[in-house]
Formats: sequence, C-alpha cells, structure tokens
Amino acid sequence: MFIGDGKGKTVISGGKSIQDNMTTFHTATFAATGAGFIARDITFENWAGPSKHQAVALRVGADHAVIYRCNVIGYQDTLYAHSQRQFYRECDIYGTVDFIFGNAAVVFQNCSIHARKPIPFQKNTITAQNRKDPNQNTGISIHACRIVAEPDLAEAKGAYPTYLGRPWKLYSRTVFLQSYLGDHIHPRGWLEWNATFALDTLYYGEYMSYGPGGAIGQRVTWPGYRVITAVEEANKFTVAQFIYGSSWLPSTGVAFSAGLST
Repeated sequence: MFIGDGKGKTVISGGKSIQDNMTTFHTATFAATGAGFIARDITFENWAGPSKHQAVALRVGADHAVIYRCNVIGYQDTLYAHSQRQFYRECDIYGTVDFIFGNAAVVFQNCSIHARKPIPFQKNTITAQNRKDPNQNTGISIHACRIVAEPDLAEAKGAYPTYLGRPWKLYSRTVFLQSYLGDHIHPRGWLEWNATFALDTLYYGEYMSYGPGGAIGQRVTWPGYRVITAVEEANKFTVAQFIYGSSWLPSTGVAFSAGLST
C-alpha cells in the first residue's frame, strides 16, 4: 500500500518514453504487480510530453488493485491497466492518445478523465483496450465518470478531435456507463485503428451517458458497437458483476457502488 498526503502533494514523477529506446511497458514512472496493491492520495506523472509519444505514468498488473483519489498525469499511454482485476475511484486521469489502455478487467468510477491538447495532426483517443481473445473476461468499464477537456484542448477542440476509444486488438472491449461526456467528444464517438480492423469483433457500448458529447445520433455504425438499452446488459460491466468487487473491495475501505446509479 502506498499512501500519500494528497493529489499534487505527494508526487511520483519521471520522464521515460519510447524514444529512450524502451518498450512502452518499461517507460512507466511507477509499476505495481503485487496482489492487493492499493494506492491513495498520490500523483503519478510522466512529464515526457506529447512529442515523445508513448510514455506511461502508471502501470498496474496487480490483481485486486485499487487506485483511490490519485492523479495519473501524462500524454500518450498515460495509464497502462495491464492485467488482472482493477478498480479506480475518484481519480483524475490526464492524457492525449490511447491514454487509458491495456487488457485488465477494470472499472473506473466517479473519476474525471481529462483530454489534453496533443501534437499537431494527432487525434485524441481516451481508451485503447487490447483484448485478444473473445474468451478473456477483460475490458474497460467507465462508470459515473466525467469526460472533460483541459483548457488548452477546449480552446482548439475543432482541430484536435477526441474519441472515446479505438481497437488496439481484435476483441477490444470498452463501455461508458452513466457518464458525462463533454463537447470535445467527436459526434462519431469512436475511431478506427486501421481501416476495418476489428470493427466486426470489438465490443463498444454506451449506456445512459449524457452531456453535449453523449448524443448518440451520429455514432459509428460498426457491427461491434451498440447503444446498450437493456439494464441486464449494462449490469455486466458494473463493479459487482465485471470485477466481482463486492467480494474484495469492502476490505480495502474504499467507497464503491456495486451496481448502476439509480
């Protein structure tokens, strides 16, 4: 367990990037792999900058991991939710391209997700989930969060479109549940990775999100995308059902909502 004095007060920072001849995996400022890892009231930062491309601030591959009231600050590939079951609550996550990525079974709840201004000609993508097999019980679930633009992006959002995600691997799976989406989100919602790759096999869903970016009328028409209307389908991505959090989160002392907001 790592306990800080608060976001912005306890800061763990570094500046490694893929341009230092490293793999993305090894650029992480901080990495956690121990089962039951908990971090609270800390800022994890990678200050390499948008021009350095992949540069991870926090990499988590710990089962039953909890990140609570933390900042995770970077640009491209900020947060590597690598593997296992993870829960993020009341965190602020900042980035540009693919800035929440990996193949964990992860729920973000009551978090604020901040898109920043990228380098010229880049598009922002909030998520890049990399499920490789339809039998893997992994995915990114963003529940009751706020998806907002930082001031530098808000001033230039017409030149730098922001998308909810793109499919890094064939069975990429991401859902946005009951979240606020700002006006920086492109009306199409989602972005191709490469031409038609994974558009038939991915699972991207939206359920009862709202705000200016939440309008679904102009969303992509890919076979793998759906507007979720059934409560039963949305429930599959809650803390209780997706990461079985009701069995292990109470012992951490961290607040959580087991199900959908009513």
